[in-house]
Amino acid sequence: MPSRPQGPAPRSAVRLELARALGQFALAPLQLADYAMRRASLRLELAALLESPARIDPAPTPRAPARSLRVFVSCAEHSGQIHAVNVTRAVQRTLAAGGAPSASFAGLGGASLAQAGVELLANPVERAMMGFGGVLQALPWYLKLLESCAAHFRDARPDVAILIDSPALHVPLGRIARRYGVKVLHFVTPQHWAWAPWRTGGYARSVDRALTILPFEPEWFRRRGVAVAHVGHPLQDRLASVARASHPSASPCLALLPGSRARVIELNLPWMLATALRVQERVPGLAVRILQENAEHQGCIAEIVARARASERVEIGAGEIHTSLRGASAALSVSGTVLLDLLHHRLPTVSIYRISNARDTLAYRTLLTAPWFSSINLLASREVVPEYCFRGRGPQDEVVEALVGLLMDPERRRTALRGLELAAERLGPAGACQRAALHALELACEAPA
Repeated sequence: MPSRPQGPAPRSAVRLELARALGQFALAPLQLADYAMRRASLRLELAALLESPARIDPAPTPRAPARSLRVFVSCAEHSGQIHAVNVTRAVQRTLAAGGAPSASFAGLGGASLAQAGVELLANPVERAMMGFGGVLQALPWYLKLLESCAAHFRDARPDVAILIDSPALHVPLGRIARRYGVKVLHFVTPQHWAWAPWRTGGYARSVDRALTILPFEPEWFRRRGVAVAHVGHPLQDRLASVARASHPSASPCLALLPGSRARVIELNLPWMLATALRVQERVPGLAVRILQENAEHQGCIAEIVARARASERVEIGAGEIHTSLRGASAALSVSGTVLLDLLHHRLPTVSIYRISNARDTLAYRTLLTAPWFSSINLLASREVVPEYCFRGRGPQDEVVEALVGLLMDPERRRTALRGLELAAERLGPAGACQRAALHALELACEAPA
């Protein structure tokens, strides 16, 4: 069989990506001007696609490989690592079930991925959790990481690279991998439909196949030349075993979910606390409970509660959040993946996206293509979850009224619950990670030996 292209020297491959990034930065004013002229039509297109049927694409049936495959797996954040571990184990199970030789795995990730049998070249997950400085401070570390990966692609010649989420790392990494003849699968397509759609052309050239997780994404990416398959949301794999509350709590409880990172908590929790205490004054017997799974943030949360002089009025929950969610009546949450945990429990929710500076405020007002930022609203194609993006004090009075209504008004609750059921139906079934594994194996089996 013909050998794969050897590709450039690893350092040259990384320098090509750096030069490309600088070129894109120089072109940004022109891209922004073009986007401004087309924004209205892009918003109309996306609004129509939100009504797309929620259909999972049939998973491939790859042939059993006769030799041991070489698989590269990469994740850069905690949430992505959960999916990376699940996909890795699904690949292993599928090979074993088909009587094929076991694969060898190498890549980027953290301790959980190493425990799943992946030889780590570096640990970007730990770096993301520790939050080392800004872009310029982190750049030398990431350039060295890309160079190490390029050397691995050239020397180990993986059959497939499975890249999970984190497009800032994985789009350039995918392009580097393809320069060495490595097939690239990207699981969890970037939200280009919401922000800066001009990036999709570069994305299409960095992957052999992209896997979408929301029902309106496949057609949006196909129209822009990206080879995609819709596998559904990987969070459903974890939530499938999580029991939901079967009846309303006997006493009202408002859950506060201020985020999973220290800077997000510090930005949002004081505002959320002030809002919740006002709601508590309006709703007799209302308990307010702050939910946080990461024990490292407990001290920060306790300090914020003490500063608000709310220690006797607010509970701080620790550990796994789903037990507490089953006892909640409504939630006030930051935007993010946690909204899908709330959706699982069909919990009426108000979502906030609090902005810290004028630059981000301008970006939200001028660059957002999507009609909503909350995933639940995008799934339902309507505002099921009242959402507010703001800077400073913001619409606190409106948020208080929205929460009081969800807690006290039976008709408001019924309307919210109907919308949550619709969004949950469109999210799709569990099994996304198994379907992703089958797509990865199909690409790997296409690769030359």
